[in-house]
Amino acid sequence: MKRETTSIRLKQIMYEKNLRQVDILEMVKPYCDKYDVKMNKSDISQYVTGKVEPSQEKLVILGMALNVNEAWLMGFDVPTERLSPSTKLPKIINYYNQLNENGKSEATKRVQELTYLPQYTDVSITNEDDIALLKAIEEAPKTQEELERELFEQCIKSDAG
Repeated sequence: MKRETTSIRLKQIMYEKNLRQVDILEMVKPYCDKYDVKMNKSDISQYVTGKVEPSQEKLVILGMALNVNEAWLMGFDVPTERLSPSTKLPKIINYYNQLNENGKSEATKRVQELTYLPQYTDVSITNEDDIALLKAIEEAPKTQEELERELFEQCIKSDAG
C-alpha cells in the first residue's frame, strides 16, 4: 500500500543523510553516465517539491545512487534497504560466476551428474527442472556490473510494458 510520495521520501533521505539537492545530483552522475540517463538540477528540484514524479528509469538511478529500494522511494510501505542483484541469486550462481569458461563447463557437467544420483535429487524435480536450472547457470551474468545492467534493463522494460 502506498503511504507517502517520492517527494516525502526524498526529503526524508536528505534530512537523515544531511544531503542537499546538489549532493543528490552528484551521487546520481556516475549512474547516469553508466546507463546513459539524463538527470539535472531541475529534475531533482521537481522531484523534491513534488511537482513531478520521476520516470521508472530515473527512479532506478535514484535508488542506486541513494542505496534505497525503488518501491520505498516511490512511497510504498516496504523496507528501505536495497537488495543487490547478487543477494537475490542462489549461492550456486554466485560461485559459478567466479569461474572461468573451463570451470563453468566442468561445474555444469558435475551438477548434471548429480541429478542422476538418487541420494542427491528430489523426487519432485523433473528433467525439465534440471534443464531449466542448467540453462539458468549457463546464462547467468558473469559480473556485478552485468547483474546491475540486467536489473536496470528489467526495470525499464517493466515500465514500458
